[in-house]
Amino acid sequence: MSWGSELWDQFDNLEKHTQWGIEYLEKYTKFVKERSEIETNYAKQIRNLSKKYQPKKNSREEEESKYTFCRAFLTTLNELNDYAGQHEVIAENLTSQIVSELSRYLQELKSERKSHFHDGRKAQQHIESSWKQLESSKKRFERDCKEADRAQQYFEKMDADINVTKADVEKARQQAQMRHQMASDSKSDYSAYLQKFNQEQNEHYFTIIPNIFQKLQDMEEKRIERIGVCMTTFADVDRQVLPIVGKCLDGMTKAAESIEPKTDSKQVVESYKSGFEPPGDVEFEDYGQAMKRTASETSLSREGKEKPAGKSKGKLWPFIKNKNKLSLKLGSGPEDFSHLPPEQRRKKLQAKLDELNKDIQKEMDQRDALTKMKDVYVKNPQMGDPASVDPRLSEISQTIEKLQFEVQKFEGWLAEVEERMPSKSDTQRRSLYETQNNTAVSNNCAQDRESPDGSYTEEQNSETQVKANIAPNPTSTTPEFDDEFDDEETLPTIGTCKALYPFEGHNEGTIAVAEGELLFVIEEDKGDGWTRVRRNEDEEGYVPTSYVEVYLETNAKDS
Repeated sequence: MSWGSELWDQFDNLEKHTQWGIEYLEKYTKFVKERSEIETNYAKQIRNLSKKYQPKKNSREEEESKYTFCRAFLTTLNELNDYAGQHEVIAENLTSQIVSELSRYLQELKSERKSHFHDGRKAQQHIESSWKQLESSKKRFERDCKEADRAQQYFEKMDADINVTKADVEKARQQAQMRHQMASDSKSDYSAYLQKFNQEQNEHYFTIIPNIFQKLQDMEEKRIERIGVCMTTFADVDRQVLPIVGKCLDGMTKAAESIEPKTDSKQVVESYKSGFEPPGDVEFEDYGQAMKRTASETSLSREGKEKPAGKSKGKLWPFIKNKNKLSLKLGSGPEDFSHLPPEQRRKKLQAKLDELNKDIQKEMDQRDALTKMKDVYVKNPQMGDPASVDPRLSEISQTIEKLQFEVQKFEGWLAEVEERMPSKSDTQRRSLYETQNNTAVSNNCAQDRESPDGSYTEEQNSETQVKANIAPNPTSTTPEFDDEFDDEETLPTIGTCKALYPFEGHNEGTIAVAEGELLFVIEEDKGDGWTRVRRNEDEEGYVPTSYVEVYLETNAKDS
């Protein structure tokens, strides 16, 4: 169907329709632009979410990285970040392939439409002008014919009147002839204008307007085709990233499948194993036989029996009283990691040795490289001065010596720890437990002397103080251990806390609290799940960290 032949008289409606088509294309362009903005914002939010849950650079997050489910979650976050990148690609392609292209096309379309309708209005104005000329010539011809008839009638009247002079009759005759001539001329003009108008009108409605309308039809069909292409592109932009999105999702699935509960359980053992042996059975103390008790005390104090490993520094964890505790919480610990249980200390020392050996190897590689360079300079003096390498070689040698000294120091500590690590077949250690249990003086059962984590807490009576001083811990030769059993100065408060739940505090070293009670915090949770609090000068102890809400003072947080 052709607009030119079917819609020859619908110029105004076509003008409205084509304008609506352009507005519709503008609306579609706006739709794609808004979709692109949504994709951009979505990608930004996904990236921010991924960044928010990325592990921070601290020791706790580094510890978490040892577990398979933590590594799987990290992989998921990284894949999610790549997933966000694909939505950015969608937004970019929508903008470049559709929005930008349609914006340029709209300008061309508006310009083309304006040109076509300008030609159409010009043609309309021309045919209307021609029509007006025809009407004017027609009216003139009609007027001249009437004037000629009146002049003829006047002449005939004068010619019949005997009272009119011959001159007046001649004048009337001439006037009639002139009017007839004018009418004849007007008729010729009207005939010419009519012929011209019919020709122009035929050309207007069968040639000019059809051509203009055909161009408008072509323009409109191209616009519709362009929208179809853009809609296809709209879908293809999404489809193009689906393979990569699928890989991101496959990566998330693979990460989830890599989680190994048994491995993580084993890692918990590796992370928290202290290396201590469980304590032996506690035997019955017969206080009715005073002599036996006295002999037990004498044998412990005078014969210098070793204190069992069950009451060693590690077994007192986490209720060991140590003046260095505060400094350890603040991030500074002994260089030999003596504040840690044997197993954890061994791991820390081994990790330190590995690090030192890597540093030594790195320095040795640099030394070898400089030595080769010096040999090249010796053989080819024009390439450089061999003496210029000596200061750096000397510096590297000193560094290697220092590192080797550090290695020897840490190897000594490691050997000391491995030598004193308990074993399941260590019958002597078990006999020490039995000795400890035979000589222990306490009215409380084993449950009363257990800390919340199952390890033995420090006895607060003077008899235990004597035992600690006479029979030092065989698993530690550092003077720090002796300080554990000295009465420490009152620790300063570092904040306050509010009890969220009631805690009965049956085990020694703990303190009972009521729900909603306010207490002073004197030691933060060091990772064992317990916080040390004080009610007044005489009442202090540990409570589960999960049972309280802690409010640390600003200076305590900063430190």
